[in-house]
Amino acid sequence: MEHPAGLKISDFPDAGDPIALFSSWLKEAAAKEPRDPDACALATVDAGGLPDVRMVLMKKFDERGFVFFTNTESTKGQELEGNLKAAMVFHWKSLNRQIRIRGPVEKVSAAESDAYYATRPRGSQIGAWASLQSRPLDDRKTLEAAIARYEKEYPGTVPRPAHWCGYRIIPMQIEFWMDQPFRLHDRLVFLRGKPGEKWKTEKLYP
Repeated sequence: MEHPAGLKISDFPDAGDPIALFSSWLKEAAAKEPRDPDACALATVDAGGLPDVRMVLMKKFDERGFVFFTNTESTKGQELEGNLKAAMVFHWKSLNRQIRIRGPVEKVSAAESDAYYATRPRGSQIGAWASLQSRPLDDRKTLEAAIARYEKEYPGTVPRPAHWCGYRIIPMQIEFWMDQPFRLHDRLVFLRGKPGEKWKTEKLYP
């Protein structure tokens, strides 16, 4: 789909600020995507350097970076513990746009993890206790029994498991991609050497 009147990334009012531009595009996606506009592919690497990727939900962002939550004992959690670097990509088909983000990773504070965990549905909170994420499951009934056990153990408030927390990608590179006719797509990348530095920009060939 060609964008109206040949719209380019540089035409957006926030084109000079990658976080503001991300926010603008995410709001558009929230209005047009059928579900989960905050869904993104998260890439990590294992101990042997083999890339691994899966879909996650980006739950908060600000000038510090982009945050998702997971079981630290899961495959992605273990890979991050071994190599605190990651990348994520958002692809909004309804907008014909993508955003790619790369950088080092840090755990968010316990207070941030607690605050988000408290907003989750009770079933998801129980699931964080019951699921040995990414590990072999002999039978679905084993998981169901674990859910029932934790439902009984926590009849009221469900505390956050110590093995469940948030991770923040601190962006060193953010690329904005917009579809254009004949696959001559518009690409703008923001780069910096370390957190807090001023962003530099480069246009890229399609």
